[in-house]
Formats: sequence, C-alpha cells, structure tokens
Amino acid sequence: METIRTTLLLIVKDDMIMLAKKKKGFGEGKYNGVGGKLEEGESVEEALIRETKEEINITPLDYEKVGVVSFDEDYKGKRSRLEFHLYTCSRWEGDLKETEEMEPHWFNIKEIPYDEMFPDDKHWLPYVLEGHKFNAYFNFDDDWNIIDKQIDIIS
Repeated sequence: METIRTTLLLIVKDDMIMLAKKKKGFGEGKYNGVGGKLEEGESVEEALIRETKEEINITPLDYEKVGVVSFDEDYKGKRSRLEFHLYTCSRWEGDLKETEEMEPHWFNIKEIPYDEMFPDDKHWLPYVLEGHKFNAYFNFDDDWNIIDKQIDIIS
C-alpha cells in the first residue's frame, strides 16, 4: 500500500483556534487546519511552511510537532495510507487572508464545528487542545465512516 505523507497545521492562540474551510478539491466545504502533500525532496517542515503560505498567506513561527495521524482511504482509485504530520503554532508572520483554496475562520475552542469537519477530527483534536502528543490511526469505509481507530498518547 502506498503511503502519502502530508502536513497539517493548527493555529491555536489563547482560547481560539483558526480553522480554514476548504473551497475546492478533496475536503471541499469542510473545516480543517492547513497543509498538504510533500513535494519531491521536501522535508515535512518545508512542506508545512510552503503549504501554510499558499493556503492562508502566513509563515508559521515556533511551530511544534504534536503527532502523526494515519488513515487508510481510497485515493485516485487505489487503497492508500495517508499519514499527516500534525503541528501547532501560536506565532506567525504575515496577514492571514483567504485564498482560492482556503477560507480561514477563528473559533473559540469550546465552539469547534466538528459537524463540519472530517469524522476523525473529533477524536484526536481534543488531545491537541489538552497539550498531548500522540499517534493515531483510523480506518474508514468508502462513505467515510470510521471502522476502526487507535490513539496512543505519547505525553
């Protein structure tokens, strides 16, 4: 099974979290962090910075890796494992702005729109907000229902 490596950045400041609504492509209409696939020869951190600039016009500073979330899905007609390296950040350069791909919004962490996010997010995002580091695995059926899950807290 092919493994597709990606990044995902969550911007958390005080009691607020920035989630961006995807405007096109995979995940259209859903809120999520920002990120995407690594390009040839690119490190995870390089991809994290590039994707954040492209999607919401800012450069993350003092970011911290908090976990890896893996899941199996059908990608372009074949079963693949998606592995996203999850980071948080509370400091950045630039002005947050909407792009062709993403529409950023700030939410109080007590009012996260889980019903407008991917189904696995409600299982791992609370661990991020509580300050934990973890690794997680989710297996989905063809309709994005969770068949199996495992979350291992590292700290």
